[in-house]
Order: sequence, then C-alpha cells, then structure tokens
Amino acid sequence: MIETNENRPLVLVTGANGQLGKELQRLGGRWPAFKFLFLSREDLPIHHFELVRNYFKGCKPAVLINCAAYTAVDKAEQEPALANQINAKAVGVLAAVCAMNKCRFIHISTDYVFDGTATKAYTEDEPTAPQSVYGQSKLDGEKQAFRANPDAIIIRTSWVYSSYGKNFVKTIIRLLGERPQVSVVEDQLGSPTYAADLANVILQITSSNNWIPGLYNYSNHGVISWFQFACEIGKLAGSSTPIKGISTAEFPTPAKRPAWSVLNTSKIVSTYGVTIRDWRESLSQCMSEMGY
Repeated sequence: MIETNENRPLVLVTGANGQLGKELQRLGGRWPAFKFLFLSREDLPIHHFELVRNYFKGCKPAVLINCAAYTAVDKAEQEPALANQINAKAVGVLAAVCAMNKCRFIHISTDYVFDGTATKAYTEDEPTAPQSVYGQSKLDGEKQAFRANPDAIIIRTSWVYSSYGKNFVKTIIRLLGERPQVSVVEDQLGSPTYAADLANVILQITSSNNWIPGLYNYSNHGVISWFQFACEIGKLAGSSTPIKGISTAEFPTPAKRPAWSVLNTSKIVSTYGVTIRDWRESLSQCMSEMGY
C-alpha cells in the first residue's frame, strides 16, 4: 500500500506566483513533514474577504504564510485605497481568520515602514515613520495583524530579488544589454535579500517547536548602495557596459525611497538559530541559477 501521509500539517501559501511564493514552492519539497497548498492571486485574492473566510471552511491549514502584497511602490501613490485594501485590511482579515481557526500566521513586511534617516541598523522596536503610501499600507498591515492575532509572526525584509518575477537584478541585466551606459542611485544604502534565503528561514520557523510571536528583521549580510549592487550584478553577468553612480535627486520617483534600509537581524538569529549569508554569496547563487 502507498503511504499518502495525509495527516501532515497543511501549510497554506498566498501570493504563490510572486518571488517569495515561487521560492517557497521550489523549497517545499525539502520539508516532507508538511503538505503545501500554494495559492496565486487568481486562486485566492486576499482582498476579497468573504472568499478568504470561506476558504478556511473548506481546508484546515496549520500555518498560513502570506506572501501576497501590493508591491508597486510608485503606483501606490495613485492607488492608495487599493494598496491599503491589500496590504492592510486584507492582512488584518487573514490574521483574524487564522486566530479563529487556530492557524499560525506568518506575514512579510518591509523596511519602508522606517523613514530611512538612521545611521545604524534598524532593530524591530525602532520608531516607524513611513514616507510613502506603500510604506504606510505595510505598517498598517502589521498593526492590523497584531491587533487581530497577537500570536502572529511578521518578518520585515528589504531589497528582495530572485530568479523569478520582476526585480532589480533582472532589470539591471536587461538594461546592461540594451543601453550604452546604465545610471544607478548611489546614495541609498541597504542590504539585499535573496528570496530563496528568506523562504528557507520561513520554513525553518514553520517547522520549529519554538514559535515566538512578534516582529523580526531579515536580510542578507552587508551594507551596500544600489550602485554597488548593480556593479556586482554586471560583473557576474560578464557585462562590459559602464555603470554610473547618480544621486537620488537625479532620479526622482513618485514615492520617496529610504536613504538607509539596513535592518538589524540579530533577533531572528538568536531566536531561531538561522544562518545569514553574505549578500555576494547569495547573489552569486541566484545568478548562477539564471545561467550566469
């Protein structure tokens, strides 16, 4: 007889077609103790609240990992209501439904909840002051999640990239192939996050018997500028196209970007014993998987 092992705990992942969702799909097979159900925006639009409530009636997940989000940072300035619906109200509903169904809830947030004026890495308890509609919607999502479900875990991250979806790494590779020179902002500092590394940490937390609710920061190690990030991408891609560093003032955007996006990751390391790689090592792996 074939053992189906249907008694495995069910892990529900929303936003399954995004960068982090795709990486969780790729890594899920390494965690055979769990059964995974990956839901795209089309499968379960999280801002349709009745659909969400009804979905839980049909399945009984043990853990919900919410990777769904409105991430168009500049467009959010023109669509504040939609950004708030997806990044705040929907998160509160998901958190509440999880609490009602005794389902553990993990949600992903962002460095954009800070104003970017610090000079040392942000800890989880630093004062927040979002400078954009996107950042405010994500902060409101954090607050609504904890209000509805104090047992939730929220992970703030920064500069996420992957071999999947649209991101800075893939944009730079494309521009290096299209333009005689590429200009990149050099006065915004932060730490890149390889989505596969973040996915692995989320799965470690999911499988841990040490569920400690609260806020956590996660990014790869190292503090760099977008310009330095682009230069390393160009080097690994074998591109000879010159990359020029410019100021934020020379590259205006509808939404204000934080000048400082460095997160202190010591809490997640001490609580869950995770290993955090240097950003260069992770970028090299990602680009190798992309064929570079």
